[in-house]
Amino acid sequence: MTQQTYLPAMGLRWLLPLYDPFCRLTGVRHVHRQLIGHAGPRPGHRVLEIGCGTGTVLTALARACPGVEAIGIDPDAGSVRRARRKAVRNNLEINYQLAYAGSLPLPDASVDRVLSSLMLHHLDRAEHGRALREARRVLRPGGELHIVDVAGAHPRPSRLAATEPDHVLAALFDAGLTNPAETGRGRAGFGRVVFYRASA
Repeated sequence: MTQQTYLPAMGLRWLLPLYDPFCRLTGVRHVHRQLIGHAGPRPGHRVLEIGCGTGTVLTALARACPGVEAIGIDPDAGSVRRARRKAVRNNLEINYQLAYAGSLPLPDASVDRVLSSLMLHHLDRAEHGRALREARRVLRPGGELHIVDVAGAHPRPSRLAATEPDHVLAALFDAGLTNPAETGRGRAGFGRVVFYRASA
């Protein structure tokens, strides 16, 4: 796996054990349920989450939407190990793979939905473009990318500034996705979040 630039969940690898409690305490799970609702996956759909972390989104998806094939990728080996253990513990069939969002181990036009939850702000701007182009590549015609991320509006660090809604919408368009749109706003314990949708 070629090295690419990213921040791990919680920003530092030694904080990873705190990620799931953080999600519970700050209302991130509610944000995850909203993202799944926006995506509207149906039985038979193949759903990919890029930057799946410890698997909280795909665990909720697999429980709420039986019959969906769930795939998660993340470049952090510790996160993927935790996600796999979580799937076994909950008797869920979820395929977790170690990979970067900018280099997906999937063929062209092979998934119906791509999800990204609070992941973009872990990448620099160049990686945004690579990740979104890869999402476009693996989506089937008519498939959709659904994103939720922090609302930006912070000049520092630059990763947060890059999630300003205008930047995200422009990046979706530049990646070749169609009809990029903001689909909602919300709050979590750490601040505002924005939901986006774009089609292949």
